[in-house]
Amino acid sequence: MVKKLWGGRFKDATNADAENFTSSIDVDKDLYSFDILGSISHVEMLSKQKIISRGEKNKIIKGLKKIKSEIELDKFNFSHELEDIHMNIEDSLTKKVGTAGKKVHTARSRNDQVATDIKLYIKSMAESLKLDIIKLQKSIIKKSEKNIDVIIPFYTHLQRAQPILASHYLLAFFEMFLRDTERINQTIQRLNQNPLGACAGSGTSFTIDRFYTSKKLGFREPTRNSIDSVSDRDYVIDTIYSCSIIMMHLSRFCEDLIVWNSSEFNFIKIGDEFTTGSSIMPQKKNPDILELIRGKCSLVYGDLISILTNLKGLPLSYNRDLQEDKIPLFSALKTSIDCVKIFTRNFDSIEFNTKHIMSGMNLGFLTATDLADYLAKNDIPFRKAHHITGNIVAYCEKNNKNLSSLSLLELQKFSKVIKKDVFNFISIENSVASKKSYGGTSKENVKKMVNKYKKILLKSK
Repeated sequence: MVKKLWGGRFKDATNADAENFTSSIDVDKDLYSFDILGSISHVEMLSKQKIISRGEKNKIIKGLKKIKSEIELDKFNFSHELEDIHMNIEDSLTKKVGTAGKKVHTARSRNDQVATDIKLYIKSMAESLKLDIIKLQKSIIKKSEKNIDVIIPFYTHLQRAQPILASHYLLAFFEMFLRDTERINQTIQRLNQNPLGACAGSGTSFTIDRFYTSKKLGFREPTRNSIDSVSDRDYVIDTIYSCSIIMMHLSRFCEDLIVWNSSEFNFIKIGDEFTTGSSIMPQKKNPDILELIRGKCSLVYGDLISILTNLKGLPLSYNRDLQEDKIPLFSALKTSIDCVKIFTRNFDSIEFNTKHIMSGMNLGFLTATDLADYLAKNDIPFRKAHHITGNIVAYCEKNNKNLSSLSLLELQKFSKVIKKDVFNFISIENSVASKKSYGGTSKENVKKMVNKYKKILLKSK
């Protein structure tokens, strides 16, 4: 039986089932490197403040580095009896360096220790996630430039609406992912306060220097209230929320690409290496990667609901319920990182079926709005122009025609202001080119935005 580091006031051993139920080592062992980093900074501070000797500090740090190496080489024996990563490391440290190891926990508690570990973990993983999103943004820029002349219909209510550049569509997602990276930066800034030294929740009588450990660990400053330091998990919520938005953006992107990949649309072709076949239907080529990403979005949403529900009724300050914060946090971050990475590779394999897209561009009266605008520019009030254009569309539907196939004589039956120049307005290419308003789909605008986005990405490095 392992002797508990907190077992001084207990006479009886912990029930085995209770021990297994309360153990979190299978989950929180992922925090080992951050726990060791925090402990090294802590003992350096203790030595600086002459709370422990320099020799004790050196022994502890040497022991912690050896433990880190053992874990990385898969030579460390994790014990459920020692409950969590903190006590597993401390117990091993004491066995390695003796009495000095028993001093590592001076002026701290597991309450502030775990909060520090989690913040360090989030900072590392969130930065990694942000870099993966930036890689995806670079892919979007690359594909936008490659397909700068490709015109596609865009949809509202899943009905054909107007012609746009495919690159303009892709850059809409660039904007979404740009907000995602900004949101990650904001999350990191909000959590950039160091809880270490808050102890159980009331602080300590030892003359510690929390500003020193904050600087050593890369935090902006120490947390200001010891109670809030150990009970706060807003940063966990912020992180999972950011992941939820990222996954929502990915899911929407996947949804469009799945639809576009269907035989009914046939707008794109996905590389064979990112599709699968059917066990019964030999002709099938399924967009399974995109479907799985779309499905995994719901898992991250579940992680968000889980942490919100966990926290909603907790009294201050620390409660063991908070042990369950790591499962949804780790899940959300790892799922998001995995999905962004595989989506980027899948996206890189996609090609537009340009000929097929262009062959169907006259379907759906995509330039009807341009016709209404033409009438409005000829001094017809827009609402009347809208009505006239609606009548023209109805005529086309009745006679199985499209706008570009109508003669000038046919158009003039609906309005005498219509002249030969109307055909310039209702051409697909001219429609796109005319959308020069800031943020519009004209090639001129899109090229400017591509250059702007490139500069943004350069600054994000």
